[in-house]
Amino acid sequence: MLPSCSFGRQRWPLRRGCGPPYPAVSPYHKLRMQMAVIILIISCWIPLASAISLGGSPRSTETTLLIDTRIPIYVDGHWQIMSPDEHRQLVRREPEAQTTQTFQVDVSTATAVPSTTSTVASGPLPTPFDGALAANFSGEDGGGSCLNFINNFLDNSTFQGCYPLSLLLKGSNSFFQALKSRVEITQVLETSCKADKQSCTNYLNDLAEQLKSDDNCGEDFQKQNAVVIQAYKGMKAYEEIYGATCLEKPGTGSYCYVDAVTNQTTPSNVYLYFLPFNSTLPETALPACDYCTNETMKIYQSAAADRSKWIANTYVGAAKQIDAECGPNFVSAALPEALPDNAAASSIAQAPNLLMLSVLFMLISQWII
Repeated sequence: MLPSCSFGRQRWPLRRGCGPPYPAVSPYHKLRMQMAVIILIISCWIPLASAISLGGSPRSTETTLLIDTRIPIYVDGHWQIMSPDEHRQLVRREPEAQTTQTFQVDVSTATAVPSTTSTVASGPLPTPFDGALAANFSGEDGGGSCLNFINNFLDNSTFQGCYPLSLLLKGSNSFFQALKSRVEITQVLETSCKADKQSCTNYLNDLAEQLKSDDNCGEDFQKQNAVVIQAYKGMKAYEEIYGATCLEKPGTGSYCYVDAVTNQTTPSNVYLYFLPFNSTLPETALPACDYCTNETMKIYQSAAADRSKWIANTYVGAAKQIDAECGPNFVSAALPEALPDNAAASSIAQAPNLLMLSVLFMLISQWII
């Protein structure tokens, strides 16, 4: 028997302490409370569903940048910001005789051995971000957490073991110099293609997420800093660039990429290697109708199944342009069936949470009513 308390001449069961009796809820008010709870549930669902559906769409990062005229120089494993005058003082004149001698050795080596034999590089391999790029990092004097993060991953043994060519294509002055020598660029590719593609893909994808962290380069990423954006694109496009640049011609042992950058008759082939960076094929570009073009586009088409990749944006237009030059169906101009994207996976993962949220609201509404 519940305790009771009296008010006037009536006695009421004690439910939550003594107090005046609760008035009965009319059916009209009960219906209005139920409608209010339903509207509350719907209002919680809509923004959550919208956020999930927009989570995986690729975005272009191209924008206008403010250029800092100071010059970042990568010296002994660290970046140093210098004025143009200071930078000119560091430029060292190379002895002309020594340069001529090295060039003669490279040419003789290239003609004396078969193309399948590895050659020895005459100097250190190219490194990312060694040119006079506008840094303008957040922090005092162009430093801060972002600069430290870039220095750290450049010195990391795992990064060096992967030796990602995707971070050299747009952000390395020494790589541009290596393109002038077939021997040197072949040595660069031999080093890059020795890495395990899958493990390096996973590593660089994780590194790209760390790059965007507020603890590292998040602020500079939001400001579209040139170096940060180049680093991010190079990390995310590694898998497609690895597949395309490590492609070899059957029976020759030569890399298709080496032939593309040293071929003066069809220079348009070089543009194919920038498609994974969300760059379109120029309208005047006429790639060669050969094995390398066909196989490179097959690699890109397969990668485009992941619609979050930039190659999914640029593949179809490039394929149609190649078919217009090489004939119908030289390459497939259709995207493959899409893989389950991150948004769909996220919505599936969120489904139990949404169900629990709905049940919780229903229980609260019953308790109130």
